[in-house]
Amino acid sequence: MSHDAWPALRVDDWAPTRDTLHMITQVVGKVRLAHAPLVNHWWNSALYVTARGLTTSAVPVGGGVVDLELDLVDHELVVRSSTGERRRVGLRARPVADFYAELLVVLDALGIDPPRQPRPNEVDPSIPFADDRVHFAYDPDAAHLFWRQLVSADRVMGRFRARFSGKVSPVHFFWGSMDLACTRFSGRTAPQHPGGAPNCGDWVMVEGYSHELSSCGFWPGGGEEGAFYAYAYPEPPGFQEAAGLPDGSAYSVEGGQYRLPYEAVRTAADPDAALMAFLQRTYELAADGAGWDRAALEVDPDRWRHRSG
Repeated sequence: MSHDAWPALRVDDWAPTRDTLHMITQVVGKVRLAHAPLVNHWWNSALYVTARGLTTSAVPVGGGVVDLELDLVDHELVVRSSTGERRRVGLRARPVADFYAELLVVLDALGIDPPRQPRPNEVDPSIPFADDRVHFAYDPDAAHLFWRQLVSADRVMGRFRARFSGKVSPVHFFWGSMDLACTRFSGRTAPQHPGGAPNCGDWVMVEGYSHELSSCGFWPGGGEEGAFYAYAYPEPPGFQEAAGLPDGSAYSVEGGQYRLPYEAVRTAADPDAALMAFLQRTYELAADGAGWDRAALEVDPDRWRHRSG
């Protein structure tokens, strides 16, 4: 795999754009959340990586469906309806309030209800979208590079997900924390999560962490160019005492997770292999430490490769 698939993007160089894009993804995600029925662990709210950016996928509205796609190639939000209508809202340097006002007009024209809680979660302060003139930066080159980071992370995490036959989430983008994530479950319930995320009800985390899990992902923080992470809930004994992790990996006591800087993956001789090794080893620490039935939960994704026709 060419290293061009893993572009460099220093967090400090695009922080204002990152923060604006974070708010925009929250707006788009909350449109999906307003219409999609609840799926365990809030899987109904997440976005997905596409060949252009991030999408809600099909969302039921009335007797049809709509989807919203953040196109980070042409830099526009595209809103499509099963009626055949299509509208666009440009992504450019301007206050979130102006973007939101234009989107509300589009949603109204297509008969789509606006977000029910029109302010961001998991950030502090939580500025209502209609009043947000703090976030206005938008560097299209940086936004495009971030999407390319997500494409590569999604590709490797998708292959990692395929190794598990038990309950496992899609590889999806959570707009609250602005991270791409994939979560495996043992099948057992977990202790009630204490919550504590800013501007987010504790009950939200109770739903998200209702069952024992091992989770991994990528977020644009935690390193000079972002970081991959892995954690377990509840964390089993010995989880922090790892061996066999790729160079650069470290446990963050403050974050309660292992982290591998994005730049360590990007500069590795084989970035895909380095990331896969991190994902696999941290999962093994979680599953073995908690006594998961790995034989029943894991599967060979190449099990039919020898067949033809």
